[in-house]
Amino acid sequence: MKNTEFSLRIHGGMACFTRPEFSTERLSYELMTPSAARGVIEAVLWKPAIRWEITSIALLRPVRWIEFRRNEVNSRVSTQNALRASRGGEPLPEFFSDEDRAQRNTLALREPDYGITARLQMTKRAGEEDTLEKFRAMFLRRMEKGQQHYQPYLGCREFPATIESWDAAKFPPLATETRELGWMLHDIDFGPQNQARFFPARLEQGVMHVPEWQSSVAGGTL
Repeated sequence: MKNTEFSLRIHGGMACFTRPEFSTERLSYELMTPSAARGVIEAVLWKPAIRWEITSIALLRPVRWIEFRRNEVNSRVSTQNALRASRGGEPLPEFFSDEDRAQRNTLALREPDYGITARLQMTKRAGEEDTLEKFRAMFLRRMEKGQQHYQPYLGCREFPATIESWDAAKFPPLATETRELGWMLHDIDFGPQNQARFFPARLEQGVMHVPEWQSSVAGGTL
């Protein structure tokens, strides 16, 4: 089991892990969410045969906030219309962002720094030649070379993330930080009807332990 666990440091200049209960204004969680951590790691390595399970998130720097306003568009492109247009159907109407934008407030995190513990697991889509050791070596090789499928980010694409190996002795968790964090987004349960799943988060001596996926609560039942 140990050879499938990785200790990784994820940090950057700013981050915003938006709380879903705020529909217009962006207000970040105090701590990185497991789904955001998974997204950063998948930027280094993702295959249908594997999945990443986040087991803990450590706070390496004190929580610092930054508030600002920025322009955002109000409308969203319909996925079905975009697919139809890409297949030669009716083209999408012209869109001018200057005519459909609004200023919204953002309360983000400043200089976030986290220590992530993640476990590599196989999925049902794994082939006969797929093994944990194969993907473990692939991940370590890509980390060493700095290879990424896309630029990892901290909640919003304009907040780039840096991912590297984490040495807990060099960057220990903030042991003085212990408090309740409330209900936090665990991840999205993808299916016919995508559902957000939540769990009661708690920071204990600078570390938030992430429960098993089955113990999270489906969205709408909180």
